[in-house]
Amino acid sequence: MKSLLAVKNPLADTTEQLRILEENVSWVRFDDKLDKAEQFPLRATGIETLQVNVGRLCNQTCGHCHVDAGPDRKEIMPREIFEHCLRVLDDSDIHTVDITGGAPELNPDFYWFVEECRRRGLHVMDRCNLTILLTRPHEKLAEFLANHQVEIIASLPYFQAKQTDAQRGEGVFEKSIEALRLLNAFGYGTNESLRLHLVYNPAGAFMAPNQSAMRDKYARVLKQEYGVVFNDLYCITNMPIGRFLDFLVTSGNYEDYMTALVNAFNPAAARGVMCRSLISVDWQGFLYDCDFNQMLDLKVDHGMPKHISQWHPSLNTREIVTRNHCYGCTAGAGSSCGGTVA
Repeated sequence: MKSLLAVKNPLADTTEQLRILEENVSWVRFDDKLDKAEQFPLRATGIETLQVNVGRLCNQTCGHCHVDAGPDRKEIMPREIFEHCLRVLDDSDIHTVDITGGAPELNPDFYWFVEECRRRGLHVMDRCNLTILLTRPHEKLAEFLANHQVEIIASLPYFQAKQTDAQRGEGVFEKSIEALRLLNAFGYGTNESLRLHLVYNPAGAFMAPNQSAMRDKYARVLKQEYGVVFNDLYCITNMPIGRFLDFLVTSGNYEDYMTALVNAFNPAAARGVMCRSLISVDWQGFLYDCDFNQMLDLKVDHGMPKHISQWHPSLNTREIVTRNHCYGCTAGAGSSCGGTVA
């Protein structure tokens, strides 16, 4: 599989994605729904996490990827932008750095950046696709992450091979299990300072099940059948953007999926969305309210500085940019990079 960009799919253009999401919709617009719940506009409540998307290069091309990442994507955050991030971290109260991609470990400055963040006493999270741990020259990546007590958020869409390989490619489940065993061998999942969390994504056009029940299923099957342990499971709703939007449109499921999200809008989930305590920076240094807004090129707005080199404390209480894709984070129990929110 190639990226939408490589095959020149119209949805590689964020303008086309937003046109589908915003024009001629048959449901209540997200901002109106939020207003009726007396929560419009959403505002940040302080920034606890700097989410750094270090590029779109990845060793996998997954069917549900909102980033449209893959081996054919070459966007990589340069050292200069990392240094801007460190200056912000030095001058702010942000305590957590959430590193994502693509496969973030493919950025040549990943190891240096992790060391710099840990040297400052910051909590570091790595959103890892697992298979990268088995590729050259990253054979010692697991040991590096353990030595620096990096929290790992690992994608594993299901606890069986068929569903996982359908999303992420043939043979990915088997490699993921091998990588999880490697992480367990370094103490991940058992040592309190080495936290390992898995991420579940629905394999089709439906919402995620109960997170607690799914965690119990994952824990039982992975332990009994593969000897793998982990700390927690995050159920994440597939956002109707990127490759998943392409799937929804081409499979004829777009209207039904969006209607399900809209009908499941939960005001409590809206109050807990991650954008209220997080800010996202892209490989070029531009700022967004979340990684999903980043992939739609919806930069922070309402008079806020748009580049990390222009950082200002007013970002802590900024008005958040919302569009109809935000239903994905506010349906049911909600969804965030840390799982459910309500």
